[in-house]
Amino acid sequence: MKRTFTTAALAALIVCSAGAKKQAAADGYPITQVPFTAVKVGAGTFWGDRIKAARDVTIPLAFSKCESEGRYENFVKAAHPSDKYDVSSFMGYSFDDTDVYKTIEGASYVLQTFPDKRLEAYIDSVLDIVAAAQEPDGYLYTARTINPKKPHKWAGMKRWEQEETLSHELYNLGHMVDAACAHYQATGSRKFLDIAMKYADCVVREVGPAEGQARVVPGHQIAEMALARLYVLTGEKKYLDEAKFFLDWRGKTKVRRDYSQSRRPVTEQKEAVGHAVRAGYMYAGMADVAALTGDSAYIRAIDAIWRNIVEKKMYLTGGVGALHAGEAFGANYELPNLTAYNETCAAISMVYLNQRMFLLHGDAKYIDCLERTLYNGVISGMSADGGKFFYPNPLAADGHYGFNHDGSMERQPWFGCACCPSNLCRFIPSMPGYVYAVRADSLYVNLFAGSTATLSVGGKDVELTQQTDYPWQGDVSLTVGKSGPKRFTMMVRVPGWVRGEVTPGGLYAYADSLEQSWWITVNGQKVNPQLHKGYAAISREWKKGDVVRLHLDMTPRTVKADSRVKADRGRVAVQRGPLVYCAEWADNSFDVMRFVLDAKPQFTISDDPALAGGVKKLTAGGTVLSCAPDGRLQAKAASVTLTPYYSWCHRGPGRMEVWLPNSLAVMDAE
Repeated sequence: MKRTFTTAALAALIVCSAGAKKQAAADGYPITQVPFTAVKVGAGTFWGDRIKAARDVTIPLAFSKCESEGRYENFVKAAHPSDKYDVSSFMGYSFDDTDVYKTIEGASYVLQTFPDKRLEAYIDSVLDIVAAAQEPDGYLYTARTINPKKPHKWAGMKRWEQEETLSHELYNLGHMVDAACAHYQATGSRKFLDIAMKYADCVVREVGPAEGQARVVPGHQIAEMALARLYVLTGEKKYLDEAKFFLDWRGKTKVRRDYSQSRRPVTEQKEAVGHAVRAGYMYAGMADVAALTGDSAYIRAIDAIWRNIVEKKMYLTGGVGALHAGEAFGANYELPNLTAYNETCAAISMVYLNQRMFLLHGDAKYIDCLERTLYNGVISGMSADGGKFFYPNPLAADGHYGFNHDGSMERQPWFGCACCPSNLCRFIPSMPGYVYAVRADSLYVNLFAGSTATLSVGGKDVELTQQTDYPWQGDVSLTVGKSGPKRFTMMVRVPGWVRGEVTPGGLYAYADSLEQSWWITVNGQKVNPQLHKGYAAISREWKKGDVVRLHLDMTPRTVKADSRVKADRGRVAVQRGPLVYCAEWADNSFDVMRFVLDAKPQFTISDDPALAGGVKKLTAGGTVLSCAPDGRLQAKAASVTLTPYYSWCHRGPGRMEVWLPNSLAVMDAE
């Protein structure tokens, strides 16, 4: 029998038995995320196209790279260790094993929605190679096992001794466990789950607070989320205890630094610091453990950290991690554009965090932030065809600054450090799991995507069909299926962007005085439901054929940043619906970095079916500045064409700007 799970990492902590000896003891989050397997996104829709690209291109590409780049060969070598191997000479990074795990995880999600015996058999053959590399006591880390006398230069000569700096032993564990849970629930086979549990048991024995154990915490977090997930799947409390140890001991071990969020205990942290991916994974893990244990100190800490991110450290695209140095958060309001890092993996971690914050608190502001990141900061990292990737995602490009690790200025088919492509493998197929959530007799409609779903609300099955051309149009219809009356409350999110709020807390606000409208009808009759935490609550006895229609005005708007964001002073960005726009070289005959947008621009909208699978472009007036031969400044009226930020660089590298000057004084000063 196949079992389903919610997302790429633990989200809705629904207690289930997976043939385990014990039942999990806690119900987890007060709100339950609807499993992605319950939501079928329509073919040819915005998200249907991206899921298809991941299934047909991204995942096969990642498996092929695991073959060609030696990821599988590392496991083969580990199964036959030798003193002759110089591991660092052929293994690029101590976490290369995770490329295999993450790709299997993504493929397992695909299997749950699109059964494929050939893919299932291929994964099974890969697992034979992985299993052969596992040491008798469960330890599975090829960077050491290949040659314990001369392991990878980051591994250290003993187990765990470099864990808090470079070894990534526990990071490998985290991705292994996530993938194994997904594979088990897709296939019913325990093959990978048994491998992962054996390694997890090894970690539980060897790493912990007791005398004789290694008292270390993950240098790169994710094991916290994964072990919480394993606890929910198996009911084995030792895994939850280990996850809590990893959090409780942070700031108490020998390595204490901002880079890995270990300078102080997690419950004393109030600001997002250090490596942005590690941070996002840790904050999401704190939410998981808090939900399962009821630890309110964790919740207070992540509430404060979330506010710090959203109010002071988040880009308009929803990306985080301003600095290339350390792939890290900058200081408050330090948000450069040309040199912005904004790692794709960090954006994915923000989706995980915001979803968990919603599941804890039930406020639409978290989904507003999730949506912003999803449509801008995440999918910008992958080309529309699923075959090329960005590692960083800057908000400006000058055609000279090579922002990728290899100095390139466009998406690449792979990276030596391949965490972003393989992370997209596991994330994109799980996207349907973010559309709906339930709490008792309330059904939350969080994201808008053409789809069909079968849900359980208040113990009763509900079929729901969603029709929309979002994010291009702001009309959404929700049709109730199945016969028989059912009373429940439909909680329809009314996005902050249509209610006048760009982001919670005011880091970004509208620069214009325009107003956008929204309205809801039920069976053609307009209703005026009260808004509760950003949701329109519609309570009634629902019957087959009932239709709820939501209209969201998608007038293009200009956005300004808090004046403390130095890089954006005197500039505005353009947003339409959830999409952030940019000016790119390919659409404009002039230097987009010398364009000044009109103070009150009038936008026209047009279709470009050829760009990135089809987009809507915006055009507005302004002025292009240039220098005359005699050195005088020249100003010439011009129109600028803007495209969705996620679609930039589909036509080659060149100049791009998200934040456009809207006063001549700013350009003069430059």
